[in-house]
Amino acid sequence: MPRVVVGGTFECLHDGHMELLRKAFELASNGEVDIGLTSNEMANKRPRNIPDYSIRKERVIRYIQQIAEGQKYTIIELNEPYGKTLTKDYDYIVVSPETYPVALKINKLRAEKNMKDIEIVKIDYVLAEDQIRISSTRIVLGEIDIHGHLKN
Repeated sequence: MPRVVVGGTFECLHDGHMELLRKAFELASNGEVDIGLTSNEMANKRPRNIPDYSIRKERVIRYIQQIAEGQKYTIIELNEPYGKTLTKDYDYIVVSPETYPVALKINKLRAEKNMKDIEIVKIDYVLAEDQIRISSTRIVLGEIDIHGHLKN
């Protein structure tokens, strides 16, 4: 049974985040998914106010219930960038182009600990109507909605 890990802040649960989560559950099939969710402390190092951990967690859970009813998953609060990836074995890590360098670093640190690599599954950015990637920053600035529809 595959073990899959994915992580993020999930500030505005948008179509890009949904694609990451969908891919993680697809890879897990009848296995399990660990979702690292950035803690308030880590999230608030950003230059804007991020919704509280409990709100972000509830949004993720609601989405998972829509796409992966009955599949095993755990949400892990991340207080540092690597979560359980340096102590637990996983088959896959699902990342965006933005978080791909973190996955490479994880495998480097795992190699130093004589742990096997986690297979990196990099999904492409999900693009908005204007062919620019959907991001929480663009949503917060009011450029687009969570589905990439232009607001102007």
